[in-house]
Amino acid sequence: MAKIKFHFNPETLSYEQIEHTVLHKLKQVLIHLFSGISLGALFFIVFVSIFDSPEEKQLGLEKSRMQSQYKVLDKQLEELQEVVSDLQERDDNLYRVVFLADPIPYEVRRSTAANAEYYEQLLDMTNSEIVVSTTKKVNELRKQIYIQSKSFDEIVILAKNKEAMLECIPAIQPVLNKDLKQMASGYGWRIDPVYRTRRFHAGMDFAAATGTDIYATGNGTVVTSGWKQGYGNTIEINHGFGYLTLYGHLSAIKCRVGQKVKRGDVIGLVGSTGKSTGPHLHYEVHLRGQVMNPQNYYFLDLTPAEYDRMVQMSENTGMMMD
Repeated sequence: MAKIKFHFNPETLSYEQIEHTVLHKLKQVLIHLFSGISLGALFFIVFVSIFDSPEEKQLGLEKSRMQSQYKVLDKQLEELQEVVSDLQERDDNLYRVVFLADPIPYEVRRSTAANAEYYEQLLDMTNSEIVVSTTKKVNELRKQIYIQSKSFDEIVILAKNKEAMLECIPAIQPVLNKDLKQMASGYGWRIDPVYRTRRFHAGMDFAAATGTDIYATGNGTVVTSGWKQGYGNTIEINHGFGYLTLYGHLSAIKCRVGQKVKRGDVIGLVGSTGKSTGPHLHYEVHLRGQVMNPQNYYFLDLTPAEYDRMVQMSENTGMMMD
C-alpha cells in the first residue's frame, strides 16, 4: 500500500493530504522504469566486459590453436627456404660452374608470381595478416622451386652434352709448338712494336715461318673468313657454349664462312698481313663476349711442367708483334 503524503498549508495552518494526478503517477513510473533499465544496462556492460561468453571462449581457443599451428607452419616454411637457398647456392657455384653456365640472376629467383592486388584482396579476409604473410611465403617458395627445377633441367641437358662441349672448348695451341719456342708474346699489357707505348694485348702471338699450318683449337663453325682491320687475313670460329676464337695475320685462309671444322683441322697459314712486324699468328679466346687469357686453354697438348714454363715465358715477354 502506497504511503499517504501530506503538505503544510500556510493559509489554513494545517496539513493537507497530497493528491497525485495521473500525469504525476505516470511520470514517476517512467522515472523508475528508466532508472531500472539504465542500471540493468550498466550491469550488463560490466558483466560482458569482464566475463567472456561461451562462444567467445570457444573462438578464443580456436584462435590460440590456429596461431600455434601458424607458428609451426611458418617454421616449416623457413626450413624449406633454407633448403632451397642451399640448392640455389650449390647450383650457381658448383653445378653451373662445372658446365660453364651463367648463374641465374637474383631478380629471377626472387620475383613472385602474385601481384599487389592479389594480396590486397586477401586483406579483406578473416585473419588477413596471417593469410597474407603465409601466402606470400608460399608463393615465393613455389616460384623459387620452379626456377630451381628449370635450372636442374638445363644442367641435365648440359651433362648430356658434356662430351660435345669438351670437343668444342679451345684446348690446344693453334700452331705446332711442342718445344714452346714459337711463343713470342703473351696476354696482358705489352709494348706496342710500332708506337712504343703500353697497350693491352688481347691474345697471344706465336712466331712461325710464313706458311706454317694453323689449327682449329676446338670444334666449331667458321663465322669470319677474310680481311679484318688491324688483324689482316682473319678467321673467327664460333665453338658454341659461349666460346669464340680468333686467328690473325694469316698469309692464306683455308676455310670459308659457315664451314664446320674440328679440333686439329688446318684452317690457314701463318703470315704477316695487317698490322704486323713479322710472320706470326695472333690468337685470341673469347668467352661470352669477354676476352680470356689463351694460356688457360692449352690443357690437351701441354704437360703440367710445360704449362708452367709457358706461363712464365708469356708473362716475361714485354713486346708484342702486332
